[in-house]
Amino acid sequence: MTNTAKVVAITGASSGIGEAAARRLAADGHRLFLGARRTDRLEELTAELTAAGGTADFQRLDVTDADDVRAFVSAVRERHGRVDVMVNNAGVMPLSPLEALRTEEWDRMIDVNVRGVLHGIAAALPVMRAQGSGHFVNIASVGAYEVSPTAAVYCATKFAVRAISEGLRQESDGTVRVTLVSPGVTESELADSISDPAAREAMKAYRAVALPASAIAEAIAYAASQPAQIDVNEVVVRPAASAR
Repeated sequence: MTNTAKVVAITGASSGIGEAAARRLAADGHRLFLGARRTDRLEELTAELTAAGGTADFQRLDVTDADDVRAFVSAVRERHGRVDVMVNNAGVMPLSPLEALRTEEWDRMIDVNVRGVLHGIAAALPVMRAQGSGHFVNIASVGAYEVSPTAAVYCATKFAVRAISEGLRQESDGTVRVTLVSPGVTESELADSISDPAAREAMKAYRAVALPASAIAEAIAYAASQPAQIDVNEVVVRPAASAR
């Protein structure tokens, strides 16, 4: 472990941006604790990172369950003695027109995308306050800045993550750093959750130009690597060829 290595907890670490962030941060020598519902993937990823000389552990995590998130953060602290960086990455994106009235999908987005972030903050903030430092990296979207058809509820959740992140930053008085990372269209499994046929077709066209998840991992690693007196507040990462 180098002098700059940190203890990093990542939610939604079994695929996409979470997995890419785990690989990038492990390569930087950070000690990782990974959470997601799909433990088979976490086990495989953890074994791979460890075999490559990294330090990684995992625990099953459902971010919609506040008790589960508290147990996850407690496990990180028990294993490593502290929590330096909390990457609130877990998210879902079942897009559909509002008139489709897919209310269960709306609830799921609110539970994962908003409550999941709040649960992460509620679990880790007291730990960071007690140790005198810490860093939240909350993953939003370009949907935190604009709204498009079929994405009203999804964008609302990401606007919320942006607002929560800014509020936390203003309240932190320098003790806890807060970074909002907002990806443009990125290669991930998010689109797999779209059940509305028209929205699925629209997303195929939208994803014709997409970033690799590793590009977002680079942004996370950059923010996490800054000296304690520097707080990278917002990073928006879009494909160069994308108009949105």
